[in-house]
Amino acid sequence: MGAYINVGNAGFQSVRNGEYVDKSGLVSIVNGTLFTERRFSCVSRSRRFGKSVAAKMLCAYYDHSCDSRSLFTDLEIAQDPSFEKHLNKYPVIFLDLTNFTTRFKDDSIMKYVQKELIADVQKAYPDIPVMDGDDLMAYLIRVTDSTQQPFIFIIDEWDAICREFKAGTHAMDEFVSWLRRMFKGSNSPQVFAGVYMTGILPIKKYKTESALNNFIEYSMVEPVDMAPYFGFTKDEVKTLAERHRMDFEELEKWYDGYQIGDEQSIFNPNSVMQALRSRRCRSFWAATGSYDAVAHYIQMNYEGLKDDVVRMLAGERCKVNPTKFQNDMSVIHSKDDVLTVLIHLGYLSYDWRKSECYIPNKEVAGEMVNAVEANNWAPVVKALEASERLLQATLRGDEEAVARGVDAAHDENTSILSYNDENSLACVLSIAYYYASNDYIVHRELATGKGFADLVLIPRKNVDSPAIVIELKYDKAVDTAIEQIKRRQYPAKVVQYADNLLLVGITYDRESKQHKCRIEQFV
Repeated sequence: MGAYINVGNAGFQSVRNGEYVDKSGLVSIVNGTLFTERRFSCVSRSRRFGKSVAAKMLCAYYDHSCDSRSLFTDLEIAQDPSFEKHLNKYPVIFLDLTNFTTRFKDDSIMKYVQKELIADVQKAYPDIPVMDGDDLMAYLIRVTDSTQQPFIFIIDEWDAICREFKAGTHAMDEFVSWLRRMFKGSNSPQVFAGVYMTGILPIKKYKTESALNNFIEYSMVEPVDMAPYFGFTKDEVKTLAERHRMDFEELEKWYDGYQIGDEQSIFNPNSVMQALRSRRCRSFWAATGSYDAVAHYIQMNYEGLKDDVVRMLAGERCKVNPTKFQNDMSVIHSKDDVLTVLIHLGYLSYDWRKSECYIPNKEVAGEMVNAVEANNWAPVVKALEASERLLQATLRGDEEAVARGVDAAHDENTSILSYNDENSLACVLSIAYYYASNDYIVHRELATGKGFADLVLIPRKNVDSPAIVIELKYDKAVDTAIEQIKRRQYPAKVVQYADNLLLVGITYDRESKQHKCRIEQFV
């Protein structure tokens, strides 16, 4: 067993020793690419979304130096027609580039990568000499010529060098040249039955083209047919919740919300498993200080980025064009680039049908709030802090306190959001009630032409609080807001809460620049 070649199945064995959600269907997809023009795969997804587990699984499955049958017989892949054909049939090179970026910080990093891999492969083939001037690819060509056995090459954290070294540096140029030499030359199909790279970012672009345009790319933006394997599905989390006697709705609130390709509901797998182990839901990103990454990008405030972050905190979605991003965290030119980085990092979800991004869940929303605070966005921070007091005032029927609270939210956010259209009015109200998302599912209904905003707050499971219907009117008597709720029969949407339902009308007077509030118990 080598350090890089034929490393065996110990990594996946340790995964199977714990609780494992079956994602072995990924193997079937990769099997379908072997020995075809699609044999080169780059699968990028956010941190803590199972990249390394998938790499260990593939390594265990293909590696001919071990017998991994027992690790897979109870999994989905064992029923696939390709299972026997490729099980433990190939010499496998497994490279985790973070093993080098943590040790070598100079521009010669690729020299060390090549040197160590050549030495390790040569130990596996002692009868095949390394010739003067050989690089890794030249030696692998000689090995495959001699053995007639092509390799599987698996690279974990393939983009680690891209994240450590800026574009245009010698290290980056050498890395890109190495990738092209290994995987884009005329001998590459002869040497490799398949190549699987995984990391956070898709392959870097130079001008408008990928540095390796022969790779099939699967990403948070374009997952193709791998979407179900990017995280946990809703059914998988329901099964886990039942097994561990955890509240599924609580797990859903905290960790769901990612739309990846056609999969409408993908959960953060690492966070779900940590919540199950600790027996409670909380942010498992906060402890890592990961909000620094968000803070770094949103402080740029390209083209009103701050406005978009505020709107997303309020539950809205924002348009984004991810196609111009060069897949390099150090090359940021626009708001679209920032939003695209945050999608790849897992801080935003992406709806490809509408080209929109949004904050997926409570865990990520908390990190966004941390980032806002780190950037000293005082108006937003004050509004978020005041939102708990506003909710409590609403629940106890304190109309004056609610009016003052919405006044404050309006005043604090006019520097960010112009208070002159329906969407902005609704957004301010959503920010004002931001805290409610802890205990409520907040439904935001945008204006239809008859009113400016409407929020419906449905209590979460095990929350003993009334449902709330809120209507905001502009330059109208406060009673008209309540009447509009009744006229539109909003309570019908929350009929199961008819005996515990608050109707809240809030109006804004353009001349006095003040709000009024009326709160009624639904009868």
